[in-house]
Formats: sequence, structure tokens, C-alpha cells
Amino acid sequence: IMSPKSTAFWKAEQSLMNLFKHCSTPNHLKQIHARIILTGFHHNLILAGKIIMFSALSNINYALSVFHTIHKPDAFLWNTIIRGFGNSTQPLNAIHFYKRMQLATEYVIPDNFTFSFLLKIIARLQLLTLGKQLHSTVFKFGLQSHTYVRNSLMHMYGMLKDIQVAHHLFEEMRKPDLVAWNSIIDCHVYCGNYNEALDLFTRMLRHGGMQLQPDDATLVVTLSACGAIGALDFGRKVHLFIRDSIINFGESISVFNALVDMYAKCGAVEEAYETFSNMKRKNLVSWNIMILGFASHGNGEEALSLFTRMLQENVERPNDVTFLGVLCACSHGGLVDEGRWYFDIMNRDYTIQPTIKHYGCMVDLLGRAGLVMEAYDLIKNMPVDCNAIVWRTLLAACRNYGNVELGEKVNGMK
Repeated sequence: IMSPKSTAFWKAEQSLMNLFKHCSTPNHLKQIHARIILTGFHHNLILAGKIIMFSALSNINYALSVFHTIHKPDAFLWNTIIRGFGNSTQPLNAIHFYKRMQLATEYVIPDNFTFSFLLKIIARLQLLTLGKQLHSTVFKFGLQSHTYVRNSLMHMYGMLKDIQVAHHLFEEMRKPDLVAWNSIIDCHVYCGNYNEALDLFTRMLRHGGMQLQPDDATLVVTLSACGAIGALDFGRKVHLFIRDSIINFGESISVFNALVDMYAKCGAVEEAYETFSNMKRKNLVSWNIMILGFASHGNGEEALSLFTRMLQENVERPNDVTFLGVLCACSHGGLVDEGRWYFDIMNRDYTIQPTIKHYGCMVDLLGRAGLVMEAYDLIKNMPVDCNAIVWRTLLAACRNYGNVELGEKVNGMK
């Protein structure tokens, strides 16, 4: 048996560690794990940590089985499992696992990573009471001033819509970092405080200096606030900042998608299209935003023309959002035959199952054209449950075209 201090042990450990550099699939990871067991390194904390860290991303149960073979797991291993559960379909298990951590025979002290992971999970699960309890525990361990923990606390309160506490935590920071600025702006946008978000962006530019420049995330969330309240002038100023910035945002698809979306939502469709056309690189989201932008402002022909161009150039394969924009364009343009055709090929040629939103667009399209019975038949035969919005759309069409009998029937079904 090799001594942990021997050169042979160190070389064997390094050789096994190097295997992870080429690990790309769950099966490959299991092969590495088998090699570790065969060479007698299965109790090695560093190698076990690697196995747990890699498997927690795709197979939390496998990670857990490895964790249970460790005699005295350290904080890193506990945190890895907590984080893995948080990213899985079983996030609540992260909370249960944290409680197990507290009751472990070999007590492991939670650290800044433990609390940061847990706070994000609590925000996702919308557990305000538990979040406040964990906030108290953070104080107990003296971690309230830790930047990573404080940013996570602020994010949690924002996502739980307790914006006053989130903002108070931000204002208590002497020198907020970029993550803190992004988090508080995002919190205000999430809570619908769009003007406050724009004020914070302005304040960040004014006080941040060269040491604190907005990044992609800052710009995307700020532009979303502009679009939400139609703050076109502010959005144009953000665009100027992007253009003149020492940071090259020209390659950032997400920033330019946000710009196109902002212009479209503010009704500046020409500026949206100009920005879209000048993008160095586009993805499916770019095309979807522009198609929806045209469609929502009554430019149905332009939306369909852009969709046709997208198909002809074979740049992206359309998805459900693309067809939502296309059907919306048909609805606003009164293009009934085209709408029927696109609705048909959506499933037939692209195997995309229509959602209630797609059916809603079709009901709106048929209702606007006075084809209320066809719209009613579509609702009755669709494989998804109808919602109040779709019924109201049909009811409005019945009212507009004087179909009292169907209107009364629909009114009773809402």
C-alpha cells in the first residue's frame, strides 16, 4: 500500500486527476470512478470530490451514492451535493441535506458557499420564512458581511419580492461589486420597479468609474426595464453607451437581442430592424424577437417575409416561439389562409406541438375575420385545456359580429 506522502502515491493521484480533463459523458465518468476504485483511491477526498462534482451536474443520485462511501466528508463535499440538488428536479432535498449536515456525527461547519447555494435554492422555491431563518443563521456564523453571501441574500429577498430588505442590504454595502449592482437592478426589474432600476443603472455609471463597468448582464436587464415602460430615450442612451464603450459589446448576441427587443417594445420598429440587420452574429432568439416585433405592431407582411428569409437562408430551425410570432403576424394582418397553413406545418413539418398560446392566436385570427364558429370548433377540438383569455377572445369576436347565440354559449363556459 502506498503511503499518502510517497512520490508513487502522488504520481498515481495526479494520473487519476488527469483523467477528469477528458471526461465528457456520464459513462466516461463511471469508467474513471471504476478505475479509482480498482487502484484503491476510492477513499481519497480529492478524487471523490471530483466524482461527486462531475456527477452532481447530471446524476445527483449517483453523486449521492459516492458521497455515502466517504468516511468523513468535508464542507466542500456537502456543498457539492447541496448545489447538485439545487440544480436538479429535487431542489427541496438540498434543504433536507443541509439539516443532515448539521446533525452529522463529525460536525461540519457551513461556510459562505453553503449559505450562498441554499439562499439561491430558497429563492427558487419561494420559501420566505425559511429564507429569513437562514438569514439569522448567517448572522450566527458571522458571514453577513461576506460579499458572496450578502449578494445571495439580496438576490433571495428580491426574488421573494421583499424588495425593501433587498435594497437595504445593497445600501449597507460600502463598495458594491458588479454582481451586487446587477443583482439589485435585476431585483427591481423582477418586482416591477422599472424606474428604480433605471435610476440605479445611472447611479452605477456615475459612481462606478473605470473600475466598475456594466457587463452583458447589466445591459440586458436595464434594456428590459426600458422596454417594459417604453423608456425609448433612455434605451437610446444605453445604446450609445454600448457603441462608445471601451468594452467591445459588438460580439454579444444577448446585448443586441436585448436592444432589438427594447426598440420593438417601445414601438420603434425601424430602429429595431436596423439594429437587427447590423448584428454581426444572430441566433434563433434574434430572429424570434424581430418577427414578434414586426407582428405585434401590425407589420404582418414584414414578419412573414423575415420568417421566409430565415427558412430560405437555413440559418435557424424555427421553434414554438417563432411560430407564435408568425401566427401573431397573420392575426394582426388578417391573413387567414396563411395562418391556417402555418398552424398546419408547425406540427406536420416541424413536429412542434401547439400550446394554448398558439391556439389563442388562431382563435384571435379567426375571430377577427368573423369566423367565430370555426374558432369555436378549434377550441372544442384542441388537446389542451382552454383558458379564460381564449374564451374572452372568442366572446369579443361574437360580440363584434353579433353572434348572440354562440356568445351566450361561450359566456356560460368561461
